Amino acid sequence: MSTFITVLKQADIFYELTTTQLELVASICAEKKFQSGELIFEENTPGTELYVIAEGEIAIQVNPSIVGKKEESGGAFTIATLRRGQSFGEVTLVDEGLRSAAARCAADDTRLIIIPRQKLMLLCDTYPQLGYKLMRNLAADLAMKIRHTDLQVREVLTWSPNK
Repeated sequence: MSTFITVLKQADIFYELTTTQLELVASICAEKKFQSGELIFEENTPGTELYVIAEGEIAIQVNPSIVGKKEESGGAFTIATLRRGQSFGEVTLVDEGLRSAAARCAADDTRLIIIPRQKLMLLCDTYPQLGYKLMRNLAADLAMKIRHTDLQVREVLTWSPNK
């Protein structure tokens, strides 16, 4: 459990949580190891878990064919590469909707801490201060990711040749 706490302390979404609050979160965590190329989850599938990277890299990918665009490479487009201490899968904490992107392991021996949505929401309901801090941090993290994606879209619109 102390390994989980060490990693959780590095994750922005757990910023300013007390040691006791981190211990509560750590108590519901599991760990899983992945190898390069392994799919963590697919785009447009239901999600029930939040992930924090303990070691390694994760590629967040979108498939252009889902929106009817044919990609010359025929595959997914990587929109972000995440590393130790970063989280992903957090949108499912907010709306329980479908995954907005896929997550694929981008480095061998990647270790992920997996936090089940249902158990985390129960912790937030039981300990409102923990829930408040987590949701505030989650909103800030999602805002930063939206801004990053917005910059990518602007770059494509500005520099891509018109067809």
